[in-house]
Amino acid sequence: MDDVHECTEGLKAALRENGITLPSLGVDLPSFAGRYPPPLVALGNCNVATARQLTEALHKAAGQ
Repeated sequence: MDDVHECTEGLKAALRENGITLPSLGVDLPSFAGRYPPPLVALGNCNVATARQLTEALHKAAGQ
């Protein structure tokens, strides 16, 4: 369980370093009730401007 929280916080920090905030980013609590671990990270919703920032950061990281 701690791993999903660490992963979520690490993703938030990496996005923040790129000037990106996903307001709904968090641990998907209902996934803890499922029979198939591991728990899920909920990326949530974002506006078009944030989606474009995320796309740009991913392209840059991929060397494009």
